[in-house]
Amino acid sequence: MGKKIDAVKQKLEAGKEYPLEEAITKVKELSFVKFDETIDLAFNLGVDPRKSDQMVRGTVVLPHGTGKNVRVLVFAKGEKEKEARDAGADFAGAEDMVEKINKGWLDFDKVVATPDIMGVVGKLGKILGPRGLMPNPKLGTVTFDVAKAVKEIKAGKVEYKAEKAGVVHVPVGKASFDSKKLVDNAKAIIDSIIKAKPSTSKGRYLKKLNISSTMGPSIKIDVNSVTAAK
Repeated sequence: MGKKIDAVKQKLEAGKEYPLEEAITKVKELSFVKFDETIDLAFNLGVDPRKSDQMVRGTVVLPHGTGKNVRVLVFAKGEKEKEARDAGADFAGAEDMVEKINKGWLDFDKVVATPDIMGVVGKLGKILGPRGLMPNPKLGTVTFDVAKAVKEIKAGKVEYKAEKAGVVHVPVGKASFDSKKLVDNAKAIIDSIIKAKPSTSKGRYLKKLNISSTMGPSIKIDVNSVTAAK
């Protein structure tokens, strides 16, 4: 695999920063594995996530989805549980779901909860928290409008959060997507992250931007090509 990656890297100009559209064309051309790779954007932002007023966190619904079937669990009771199932939730319930999870069941990708059930869900903090699955009102996953939350997640809603050193990773779609869909998704993500700039962030905000497939090399994107219009 190392030799294949080295061969692919030879097709990139050393140190070159590509316009967004060209970078996406390149990442598709350079995919060399047999499975449908995920394409990711990696941002290096001029923020210090250790400071609460410089945390960059949010969500964005990708115009063309992620290409992944996302399994959604909703914690709700009564009419809200039915509403969640009708909206496409894969699993729904309350104490029964808590019991299953405590026994080791984790066959889901996203979690939504109604506010009145959060006292029950809170007991799963040590299990869901480290996996990034704990519902959060700031991300729209603690809400009484469970139908909307489920439909957005199923349609391609993704979350992002600045990690150590201000790095943010966000999936753009699959290598099988045509270039236009990947460009549309990438622009939606970039626009959302630019809008999420903290007022306390000084100097250059979007410092570096790279795109890569699961197994492929990282390709540098010309930051000016995506920020000029902004």
